[in-house]
Amino acid sequence: MRKTLTAIVLFVASSHLVDAHGVGSTPTWNREISRLIYSHCASCHRPGGTAFSLMTYQDTQPRANEIKDAVLARRMPPWGAVKGFGNFRNDMSLSQEQIETISRWVDGGIRRGNNPRQAPETPTFFPIPSHDPEPSMRVSGSFTLPAPVTLDGLFPERVPAGESFRIVAALPDGSVRQLVWLHSFESRFSHPFLFKTPLNLPAGTVIHGVPATASIGLLTVVQR
Repeated sequence: MRKTLTAIVLFVASSHLVDAHGVGSTPTWNREISRLIYSHCASCHRPGGTAFSLMTYQDTQPRANEIKDAVLARRMPPWGAVKGFGNFRNDMSLSQEQIETISRWVDGGIRRGNNPRQAPETPTFFPIPSHDPEPSMRVSGSFTLPAPVTLDGLFPERVPAGESFRIVAALPDGSVRQLVWLHSFESRFSHPFLFKTPLNLPAGTVIHGVPATASIGLLTVVQR
C-alpha cells in the first residue's frame, strides 16, 4: 500500500512539473495563442483591418471553433501555396505544429490562462499599400528569360479559380529551382509571393508550369 501511495505522489508531482514548464500542457491564450494570432492573423483581423478583430481574448473566444475549422482546412490564414515548395519571406501560413496547437487549445476548453504577464505586447501595425506590384515580365505557358534577372517573387495576376500548378525555373546548367506551387487558387490568394532570398536566374532559364490560361508576373530586383 505504501509503495502504491508513493507512486501516486510521484506521478502527481511530475505532472505538475510538466505543466509548470508548458510541456504537454493545454495551450492558453496568454501563453501560446495570442502569439500565433498576432504573428499570423492580426495584420487583417484587427480594428481598422480588413476583417473582424481577433486582438483580444474577448474577441477570439466566441469564434474559437470557427478558427479551428478554418485553420484545419487551411482556409486561414489565406496563403494559397503548398508549404515547403519554395521559401517565402511573407509566408503567413501556419505550420502543422501551430495548427495542432490551436486545435488543442479549442479542444482543451479555450483557456485564457491565469497569468496575464505571459501575454505578449499588443503589436503595432502600419498602413499596407493598396496597389498591386508591377511585374517586369509576365508568364503564360513556358517562358525563356531573354536576359539574366534577380527574381524577387511572383504575382498571380490571372489564375482560373480552383487551379493548382507548380512553377519551376529550369536553368541552362540543368538544375531546377522550385518557385511556387499554387493550390486550389482563389481570388483572395492574389498577393505577391516574395522569396526569402532573391534568385539569380541567368539568361536562357525556362519558367515551366504556368498554364496558357494563367498569367504570372515576375517581380524582379531593379539594379541601380
